[in-house]
Amino acid sequence: MSDVPFGFSNPDDDPDRKKDGGSGSGDSGSGGAGGFPFGFGAPGGENPFGGGQNPFGAQGFDPSQLGQMLSQFGQMLSGMGSAMGSGDTGPVNYDIAVKLARQQIGSVTPVSSTTADAVRDATRLAELWLDAATTLPAGASRTVVWTPVDWLDNTLDTWKRLCNPIAEQVNGMMVQGLPEEARAMVGPMMGMFAQMGGVAFGSQLGQALGQLSKEVLTSTDIGLPLGPEGTAALMPTAIEAFGDGLEQPAQEVMVFLAAREAAHQRLFSHVPWLRQRLLGTVEEYARGIKMDFSAIEDLAQGFDPNALADPEKLQELLGQGAFEPQTTPEQKQALERLETLFALIEGWVETVVLDALGDRLPGASALSETLRRRRATGGPAEQTFASLVGLELRPRKLREAAALWRTLTTDAGTDARDHVWAHPDLMPDSSDLDNPDGFVARVLGTDTGAFDDPIAQLEAMMERERAEREETEGREDGSDGTGDDPGKSV
Repeated sequence: MSDVPFGFSNPDDDPDRKKDGGSGSGDSGSGGAGGFPFGFGAPGGENPFGGGQNPFGAQGFDPSQLGQMLSQFGQMLSGMGSAMGSGDTGPVNYDIAVKLARQQIGSVTPVSSTTADAVRDATRLAELWLDAATTLPAGASRTVVWTPVDWLDNTLDTWKRLCNPIAEQVNGMMVQGLPEEARAMVGPMMGMFAQMGGVAFGSQLGQALGQLSKEVLTSTDIGLPLGPEGTAALMPTAIEAFGDGLEQPAQEVMVFLAAREAAHQRLFSHVPWLRQRLLGTVEEYARGIKMDFSAIEDLAQGFDPNALADPEKLQELLGQGAFEPQTTPEQKQALERLETLFALIEGWVETVVLDALGDRLPGASALSETLRRRRATGGPAEQTFASLVGLELRPRKLREAAALWRTLTTDAGTDARDHVWAHPDLMPDSSDLDNPDGFVARVLGTDTGAFDDPIAQLEAMMERERAEREETEGREDGSDGTGDDPGKSV
């Protein structure tokens, strides 16, 4: 298996990364749509099984070759099952994922009551200061401290929702792209393919979550609402390690990170469409996956099932990348929307936290920049989400989003800024990140009153769409397009 989880592309090709912090040996990231989840390799051609090549022989479908390959797969899966000792047959083998993650975490020391009290005190202070910086009220009903094992247990359900659509689509593609006669032959044996994919995905996910659980700082450090609703969670051990060498008082670091967690919780609790939009966009990405089946054929050739008794050999096998999807235009659009939404979330949190703490914590700006560079140099959160959906939250996008929110706060005020989250149609898009002044001008223009009333703006938008539709229908049927025809839909 590669040194970084799930397999990543070369970060040195990303000019934004170079601009925002360079690239060390630990840098990772997929560079937006160019990366592939679960260690997938480079895209193939239009044929979902790889560049127009027939995976069953150059002269067409060869049943004997397919039968040999399936036999080899059967030996492989039998070895995997005995080596890993798991009966989970879902799209991702979470039994293996949890087992490997716990092995990587190792032993943990429970959080002391003194530390837990300090975290709760820091959160209460942060919430008090945030009240003056945003119109969104507190979103967390309780504050807890987590060990890495607690993080794994409390975030696994969300990871399942993120991973299952991608894994199910990959497994489904194996059947959909087969020649018709091969599909009939292999149909009864597809459970074997699904089991193989589940083991591979589970192994790689477990390695990544094991690493991530020891390095994340809060439940929202990755930018997603991973934990239970209404629960703010901080990781004291990781926070202490993060603060080493920063030349900032430990208590200030704690308050700063508690404020970021609290700001995320306010957003995810009081913007009802946001959680579903984030997770739904991942599912939208998954629906567009295409695969290269040739990697599976290559994996089966000359496979020795006895090698599975050696954990190192198993990791090497899974690290080869059993599937190679290609990125479709629909996926690229979904990834752009997801990247933009992540940047807007992180940019808003950064803006609100600096407004709340800037005059109270002298090191707030420096800590904010440190977190930016942590993202830019491929921190654990960056790596894991890049490997999951082939997405990197580029530092350039984050800086532009923060600049947009800052300009909007200065020119339009806190109320107008936070009203943008009332409906997804009011949100800036990627073009607005390139031209924040244009977005702010729309907020401050003649439609300012409608902007302050999101329902009124939506009604105006629907009215414009209705008028345009009637005009189009009028040209098509030869009428004047006035909408006087009683049979015409309004």
